[in-house]
Amino acid sequence: MEFDLSWILLGLPLAFGLGWLASRYDLRQLREENRRAPKAYFKGLNYLLNEQQDQAIDAFIEAVQSDPDTTELHFALGNLFRRRGEYNRAVRVHEHLLARADLSRADRDRAQHALALDFLKAGLLDRAEEALRRLEGTPFEAQARMALLAIYERSRDWPQASEIAQRMQGAQQGDFSVRLAHYLCEQAQAQAAHGNLDAACNLLARAMQTAPQAPRPHVELARLHQRMGQPEATLQALRALAQAAPAALPLAAPLLVEAASATGQQQQALQMLQQHYADMASLDLLDAIVALEAAVGQDEAASRQWYVRHLESEPSLVAATQWLATETLAHEQFHPQIQRALEHAARPLTRYRCAACGFEARQHFWQCPGCQSWDSYPARRVEEL
Repeated sequence: MEFDLSWILLGLPLAFGLGWLASRYDLRQLREENRRAPKAYFKGLNYLLNEQQDQAIDAFIEAVQSDPDTTELHFALGNLFRRRGEYNRAVRVHEHLLARADLSRADRDRAQHALALDFLKAGLLDRAEEALRRLEGTPFEAQARMALLAIYERSRDWPQASEIAQRMQGAQQGDFSVRLAHYLCEQAQAQAAHGNLDAACNLLARAMQTAPQAPRPHVELARLHQRMGQPEATLQALRALAQAAPAALPLAAPLLVEAASATGQQQQALQMLQQHYADMASLDLLDAIVALEAAVGQDEAASRQWYVRHLESEPSLVAATQWLATETLAHEQFHPQIQRALEHAARPLTRYRCAACGFEARQHFWQCPGCQSWDSYPARRVEEL
């Protein structure tokens, strides 16, 4: 049977026409998909700008389904889930990104960082720590170390926190010497709570070497010597505090009065307090001066004139309340009621306030229990701020 070449001549145009029609159909379908994907993307962006997160998520999901290879849409969707508190969905989005073999190194690092944030926001600290550790040597290294530092501080793992802080300081990511001193003081407090007073003293000595100008090691050492029944060493630690960080002396003023009275050095302590009060007036220093003047035999009425002098320079309800406590009024029968009302009004003014978040407390904190900031509490009462 002979092959007829005419069939080939007839079939070639037909095949060409069918191929052309198929290509046009594929091209039209591709154009429709590309048109649909940007439309969904911009719709989601518009919802996001109008703070309509639910609608934005639906639009981004539609865009991702139309173009599953678009990494930016995945990142936008994952961040939206995290902001809404849907951490499980955010984790799934970022884990899906990390599972892709075609993901670039930069996007892989970015997805790893986003996954660590998901775990961190969800409170899964163990998984967050593992994810953050994988960011060493990436552009997110500094951010990961700060997040790790926050995790170790929250869990009170001071040795691990010290390790991270030392690495950050070695990498010129900031000065962490004061924070390292805080970590040593925290460990010293733990040792002292278990009765290991010598170990606590050694840790505080290291803290003073790490940050010589930090006030906390001096204050903690003075309190530790007081607990050990060593008033002379307590007084010596407080003198070092006055030299290294005079602004923090009001925090230890009552302790100074007690140590000076125990060692018979009230006059020397009184002179030191008066000098520091002249440089920076403080209600705590004022109370300590009045107490020491009474201890050295000064007339009580003359000693309490310090409150009047303070009122001449600064209006203070707290100082006025203290002065009025021992004064005789024309209507003495009403004195208790007046004194009680003044003390009630002055009590909130004797608190300490965090400069970072405004959290107020009766006692001074080295780390704010509200916002976890270090050294955010001034050594001054609310009325003095």
